[in-house]
Formats: sequence, C-alpha cells, structure tokens
Amino acid sequence: MTVLRTSLRNVVAHKGRMLLSGVAVVLSVAFVCGTLVFTDTMNTTFDRLFSETAADVTVSSREAENDEVPDTGKPATVPASLVDELEGVEGVASVSGGAFSTSVTVVNEDDENVGSTTGAPTIASNWSDVDERSMEVTSGRLPRGEGEAVIDADTAEKHGLELGDELRTISALGDFRSEIVGVAAFRSTNPGATVVYFDTETVQTRLLGDSDAYTSVYVTAAEGVGDGELKRNVVAALGADGYKVQTQEEYAAESQEDLGAFLDVIKYALLGFAGIALLVGVFLIVNTFSMLVAQRTREIGLLRAIGSSRRQVNRSVLVEALLLGLLGSVLGVGAGVGLAVGLMELMGLVGMNLSTDDLTVRWTTPVVGVALGVVVTVLAAYLPARRAGRISPMAALRDDGLPAAGSRVGRVRSTVGAVLSLAGAGALVVAAGSGEASTGSAFLGLGVVLTLVGFVLVGPLLAAFLVRVLGAVVLRVFGPVGRMAERNALRNPRRTGATGAALMIGLALVASLSVVGASLVASASDELDRTVGADFIVQSDTYQPIVPEAVERLRSTEGVEHVTEYRMLEARLSPPDGGSVARAVTAASPTYASDLRVETVSGELADAYGRDAMSVPEDFADRHGVEVGDRIEVDFERGGTAALTVRAITAADTSVDQGAMYLSTATAERYVAEDRMPLNMIVFAKAEDGREDAAYAALKSELEPFPQYTVRNQADYKELLEDQVGQLLNMVYGLLALAIVVAILGVVNTLALSVVERTREIGLMRAIGLSRRQLRRMIRLESVVIALFGAVLGLGLGLGWGVAAQRLLALEGLKVLQVPWSTIAVVFVGAALVGLVAALVPAFRAGRMNVLNAIATE
Repeated sequence: MTVLRTSLRNVVAHKGRMLLSGVAVVLSVAFVCGTLVFTDTMNTTFDRLFSETAADVTVSSREAENDEVPDTGKPATVPASLVDELEGVEGVASVSGGAFSTSVTVVNEDDENVGSTTGAPTIASNWSDVDERSMEVTSGRLPRGEGEAVIDADTAEKHGLELGDELRTISALGDFRSEIVGVAAFRSTNPGATVVYFDTETVQTRLLGDSDAYTSVYVTAAEGVGDGELKRNVVAALGADGYKVQTQEEYAAESQEDLGAFLDVIKYALLGFAGIALLVGVFLIVNTFSMLVAQRTREIGLLRAIGSSRRQVNRSVLVEALLLGLLGSVLGVGAGVGLAVGLMELMGLVGMNLSTDDLTVRWTTPVVGVALGVVVTVLAAYLPARRAGRISPMAALRDDGLPAAGSRVGRVRSTVGAVLSLAGAGALVVAAGSGEASTGSAFLGLGVVLTLVGFVLVGPLLAAFLVRVLGAVVLRVFGPVGRMAERNALRNPRRTGATGAALMIGLALVASLSVVGASLVASASDELDRTVGADFIVQSDTYQPIVPEAVERLRSTEGVEHVTEYRMLEARLSPPDGGSVARAVTAASPTYASDLRVETVSGELADAYGRDAMSVPEDFADRHGVEVGDRIEVDFERGGTAALTVRAITAADTSVDQGAMYLSTATAERYVAEDRMPLNMIVFAKAEDGREDAAYAALKSELEPFPQYTVRNQADYKELLEDQVGQLLNMVYGLLALAIVVAILGVVNTLALSVVERTREIGLMRAIGLSRRQLRRMIRLESVVIALFGAVLGLGLGLGWGVAAQRLLALEGLKVLQVPWSTIAVVFVGAALVGLVAALVPAFRAGRMNVLNAIATE
C-alpha cells in the first residue's frame, strides 16, 4: 500500500513530464481500438444489408457459384417456370422471381456515369418481394412498363437526379433509355452501391436476353416453418444437383465471406501500422522513465537510506508505469471510438456510406486496448525500474544524476548490435541475390528484423560518431552555441540513440517503400516501352467488360489501323503426357502478336493464331514434355472440346502475360457458342502511320457515349501507373505519420526532460552572459541534430531494405532499380524541420526560466 501511495504521489508530482509518454500510449491504443471498431462496424453494416436483401430461401443457378460469369455481360439464370413449380411445395407462403445484373453502366442525360466509383456494384434489377423488405419508395412510384425506372436515393442525391430525368443503361445486349418515375431509399445503410429498378420484362429482355428466365427465385416460408426445413422441401422438389439452394443465413454468410478477405486486408494493415506506432512509443516510454529515474537519483537514494528495499523501489517505478499505461489506455479506447467515427466519415467522402447507427464496439475491443497499452508500458519501464532498484543509499549524498552505465555494458551492447547489424546486412545480401522467391522473402524478413534491432542497440555508438559529423556540417556555422548544442547531444549517447531510433523506424519504412514504389513505376514503364507495340489501350477502370457496340465503334474509328481483342476463357487441358490441368487460355486477335511483343523459345507466336493452333508457356511445356507440333486436348468450360496444335512456346521470363496460353478468337468461337463467349476486358488499338494524334482524339470521341471506358496512349498508361502507386504510397505514408508523430513526441519529451535535468546548468550559463535567444537556439539546434541523426539512420536503413526488396521482386518482373533521391532529400530536410518544431515548447520554457531560481535548483 505504501508503494502504491508513493507511486501515485510521483505520478501527480511529475504529471507534466509523463504527459507526452501518456499521449504516445493514447495514440497507439486509439489506433488499435479504432481499427477494431471500424472493421467490426463494416461487418455489422454488411451483415445487416445481406440479411435484409436475402429471402428465406434463394434458388439460383449453379453457375452463379463461379461469381456471376460477369465477363459474358449476362448473369447465370434459372427458368421462370420455377416460380410456379415451387408455389406448391410444402411450407411455402409465396414465391417471386428476381432478375438483376451487375454488368451494366447507367449514365445520365450528359453521358456521365452515375454508378459507384468505390468498387461497389451498379445493380439493375426488377422489384421483388426481397426489395420490399430492404427498400422503401420515398418519392414517385414503381416502374409499370418499359421506359420507366426507379433509382436509389443516395445516387439521386449524389448526382442531382430527380423525377422525370432520363437515364441510359448500357449492357452487353445494347443500351436503352428510361425516365425516372420513382426514388427508393435503403431501409438500412447502403455502403455505396447504385441500384436502378425496372419492370421485370425490361430486365429479362434487355439485360438477361431471355424473357423466360430469372437470376434467382425467392421463396418465403409459411408461418411456423423454419428456413432449414423449407430448404429441405425445396431441394426435394428440385433435386439436389440441379440448382443452388441457400437459406437466408447461408446467403448472408457467403456474401460476407466474399467481402471478408477485403476487410481482413484493411484490418491487418491498420493494425500493422498501429504496431509500428506502439513500437516507436516504447522508445519514448523507456526514455521518459530513464530520465525520470536519473533526475530522482537523490530522492530514490533517500528512500533507500530510510529503509526502502530494491524491490520496493523497483515496484514503485513499475506501478507508476502501470498507472500511466492504464490511464493512457482508457483514454485511448475512447479516442479509438472517435477515430473509428472519423474513418467512417472519411469513407463517406469517397462514396462508401457507413452509418453511426451501426457503430459496433465489442467487449473485446476495450479489453484488448487496455491490456495492450498496460503491458507495453510496463515492459518498456522494466529496464529503468531495474536501474532505479540499483541506486544505493549513498546516492542521497550526491547532487548529480545517476552515473552513466559502465563501459563494459556499453561495449557488450555495441558488440551485440554490430554483430546483429552485420548478420542482418548479410541476410539482405542473400535475399537480393536469391533466385527463389520463398527463400529470398525469408531472408529479407530476417534481414529487416536483425538490422532494425542491431541499429537500435548500436545507436549510442553511432550517435557518438554521427552527431560529430552532423555537428561539423550543420552546427559549427552557429559558433559557440552550435558547439554547445553538439556537446549536449553527445552528453548522453544512449538517450540520443534511443530518441533517434524512434524516428529511425518510421523513416526507414518511408525510404524502403519509396524505393520499391519508384522501382515499380520505372519497371512498368520500361516493360511498357519494351513489349507494347500498340498505340492505345482501352479498358474500364471499374472492371466492366467492354460491350460489343463499343468494340465496333473502335474498329470503325478513322485513323485506326487495327483493333486487337483480348478474352479469357476457362478450360481444362490434357497434354500428351496424360495429365489434366485447369488453366485459363487467352483468345486474342492475330494482331496481338505485334501489339504485345511476347518472346518465344520455339516457334513463332503469329503461327499460334492459325486455325486450331495455340501457344503454351515454357514452364508448362517443360513440366508436361510439350514440343512444337504436339496436340493438346482443350475442354472449354463453356463450350466443346478441341484438339489444338502447339505452334509456339513462349519464354518464361517475359513479363507480359507470363504463363499465358494464346489462341485466336476465331478458334475459340468455333468451340464456344456466341452467347457463351466472354467479353473483352481490355482492347488494344494501333493507329495508321503518322495519324497517332488524330486517332487518339477520334477514339476518345467515339467512346463518349460509353463513359465507363477510358482510352489511353502509352504516356497516359504510364501516368496511370504512377498515380496508382503514388496514391497507395501516400496512403501508407499517412498511416506511418502516426509513428512519426509519436517519434516527434519522443524528441519533445527528451528535450523537455533534458531542460529540467539541466536547470541549474542553464541558470549558470544565463548568469555568465548567455542570452535567452542564444539559449533557445542552442536547444533548437540540439533538437535538429538529434532528428537528423534519426533521419540518417532511418534513410540509410530504408535504402538497404528497399534495394534488397527490389532485387528480390526482380524475380517477379520488377527489374529496374529506381532510388527516388528527391523524396529522400525532402525527408531529410523534413527531419530538420521536425527537429525545429519539436524544440519550440522546450526552448520557450527554457528561455522563461528565472536565473536565480535556476541556479538555486538542486
């Protein structure tokens, strides 16, 4: 009880000194809890949506198990006669047919796409019993015939659509126009989908291509009949193998499973960044308690002199850490809920609507947050607590702080750090030179961990050297004030090393990711120049298939020499060795051989586009003993079986469709019915000689009625790649900013406690003539050199990680190493600015000290 009272008094007495460490705990726990609340809320939102949009039992085509077969532009269907057939099944209250498609684009009168841009689908559907449960008509009425439509309220508000406005719906079967006669709102949260309703006949004929078909049949159970029982009755009536039959729970679970992988990526990525921030916070907490123990040396010596044992002193410091961790964690949990709400609002700005009505805080979230914050804080304070326990009663007679650790301890630490750093560097070299991705990845991970730990341990030794170098370059121009700042940074290399290490971690990740990102863009651009012979690339940024009408427009464009189609078909291949392999094959126009320069090791790729011919990749040929001239039986998943002759074997090291099997579109069409052929997901075009600019403008003009497709020349495509990588990196940098903010707090805390520690010294310097301005400049320069020290370590470490990662990724096509020196320079200069900002408050407080009071301080 005495230990607890003592710890409470110390926390209250030094609350200002512990504030920034507490902020680090709050931020880290908030990020963890915010991530958990955000992802749980997303799960709740989609669970509710999937449950409300599912019937008691849903009957659909077994083909729907392979997604919706979206590349054909038409969904899988079931006969409309199932409605009448199921009405007489025992336990059925009602049956209705649902017809919908997600392979559509809906545009307004100005040919502007009104669909989602966040990846959520655009759904064109009839109004069924299920929609009665999930939607409510808030304005106008339901469609009564062709030419009428109802749109969801969120889309109407976003795009300014009103009753009477005209919509045009584009599908693989053509396009048609409709007038908005109603607006319907979701009864629950709409995460961002665009929904347009038509009458049933319009959907069947215009989108399904079959007036006697539905995509699903919805069965409602009679009162007292469970979903499981109803499903058994339906299966008994239809047969076990004919259709896919799901209860409401099964339908919702399957839909959630498809979404789960995406949510898990978000969850674990955010938790990873929270872990980095927590690791950085450990350095801040260690530094705080080390400095507090040093400043209370005499106080602790007095406690030891009046009878306190080592264990009691040790326990007292750990209890202080426990109190700090507990308070910071509790505040962090609350801040985490606020952060989750902020993330939901941010998602709303980009089109994914999440309502706070679905805000989900599971009991495990605060438990995890508090436990994590407390455990990390106590563990971080363990070493300073042990040092406090070693203080002898004789320390009560000294005025100075805790004596520095013995040289032996410093040598042991430095030796271990140097060994780990060298071992890590060796692992990175092995990873860079590895010819196998799995082995290289293992060595890369090992190298990153070893070098990180090694640099943290060897940091004090590096500080003694690097601070002198940085001081000579940066500080000496400031005369005596600069030299004093350098000596202050060198006074306690362990403290400087720990403070710099906190900043090092975040900047190392920034540097390594910058190298990988820049190398990715450079490699893609180089590969594009080397392998793509086409002038233009046409595709949908929302992954919509390219409808036949758009392809025909491309073909008829003035100034275009040819258009190359590109389609993917699923098939099962039976090579001569007797095996059976499921592979995707590529059906393309013969001009593909010139539009994309794919290298061959045997035969000519152009020959693979002849009648009943194909190419295979080198790895497939080696594995199955296939040579040019051999025949392979190809069983098309949506068509018949063909015996195709191998006319070319493509090189394994090509980065263009590595591992693809090519055949002509004409060959594929002989064995796959027209309505079963997939649509193009990408199309290439070549301009007539000397007419590139005119063809570019003409292609864009021709596709204006199809806003879902984008025409890009090679320069545009490179810019797209750069923008995509840049957006991803900016998102990562934004998340890493949390770790860097915590590291900045560490610099602020180190300086603030250092000022307190040197109160008497500062008073003496002021007494002998040091001005307030010079004092503040000295502290700012000390902060700058510490920040630059951390930047040098971080950028050096990050460059090593990035180069090793690029060499390993060269196995996957990332062959060009690009170091973004401009980014590195900006980060280095930014580190100096961070040092200036971090020193503002400590320098201001130091300048306000009363000289006589400071000199009198013990």
